[in-house]
Amino acid sequence: MIYFDNAATGGVKPENVVGAAAAAMRACANPGRSGHALSLACAERVQKVRGLLCEFFGAPSSDRVVFTKNCTEALNIALLGCIKEGDKVVTTVAEHNSVLRPLKHLESSGVAVRYAPLTRGGGIDIRALSAMAQGACAVVVTLASNVTGAAPDIAAVRQAIPADALLICDGAQACGHQKIDISALGIDALAVAGHKGMMGIQGSGALIMSARCHPRPLMFGGTGSASYDLDMPDFYPDRLEAGTLSYPAIVSLGEGVLWLSTRLYENRDYLVYLTDKLLHGLEEIPFITLYSRTNPFGIVAFDVRGMPSEEVAERLSREHGICVRGGLHCAPLMHGALGTSGLVRASLSPFNTAGEVEYFLKAVRGLHACA
Repeated sequence: MIYFDNAATGGVKPENVVGAAAAAMRACANPGRSGHALSLACAERVQKVRGLLCEFFGAPSSDRVVFTKNCTEALNIALLGCIKEGDKVVTTVAEHNSVLRPLKHLESSGVAVRYAPLTRGGGIDIRALSAMAQGACAVVVTLASNVTGAAPDIAAVRQAIPADALLICDGAQACGHQKIDISALGIDALAVAGHKGMMGIQGSGALIMSARCHPRPLMFGGTGSASYDLDMPDFYPDRLEAGTLSYPAIVSLGEGVLWLSTRLYENRDYLVYLTDKLLHGLEEIPFITLYSRTNPFGIVAFDVRGMPSEEVAERLSREHGICVRGGLHCAPLMHGALGTSGLVRASLSPFNTAGEVEYFLKAVRGLHACA
């Protein structure tokens, strides 16, 4: 099997990640909920991972690192926790449904939502975004499109929007593939998917916050702290971490950070090479239309003339053992802006090889011949 669906979830994990998750499942307690040695040791490990993420993403302090089960939960906390009735929010047509659906919910509650268009080149129109952002309480932007791999200049976005507007970023496709320092970039809330480029297992994620981001809690329950108070604690991260944390997922994410810390730029360059190789190969096939450019996220989107994207994905799987994704990729406005009804997305990881790219190109070349 050739796994080219890493934008959905990472197909191969480093050995230290797998080993840490397995060890955590063999012997773990509820972190911070009891006073015995094992619970305290687990709580200490959780705090260590919090510190690793704080350093990796340039957070102002480790208490601004909140663990979630995925990027979607992190985005919901940031959006539903920071935006209220009567506010104005600006986002883009490039966003995933994990942004669009919470904003649609807020819109029904009296929040004004505006959508910045794409440029002719397929990137976010920062000039239009800037004009729309006047008077907005928050601007929500993906760091990399999950459809095409196009990435905005986030520093330029920060400069183009009002200083008092929160900058909330979907980092699902970018985190683990490029250096992201929220303090240097002026990001107020970064949603992290642990199970993609960050190399953690499914069920891992985080919300990384600036000092001025103060979301209201969406969930209520035990935290192991301030148990005498029937309200949620007024301090972070406890205010946003109700219930038992997924200890195996958290330690796997920590190991992913350690693995990436010595390989981030090497992996980036390798994915640029693989993506470029794949794009050039597809460009030579006459019935292919490309929607991506070379990028460090490993994302290549294309259309096969006369064949629905879902059919292409199914045939590649059935006939060649290749895993890709067809359809709308949970990003309907992006496909609308691109003028497509679905695309084939191949998404690579540092564990893929040039040989796999060659095999994939050979399989794609044969699609029309076998139609």
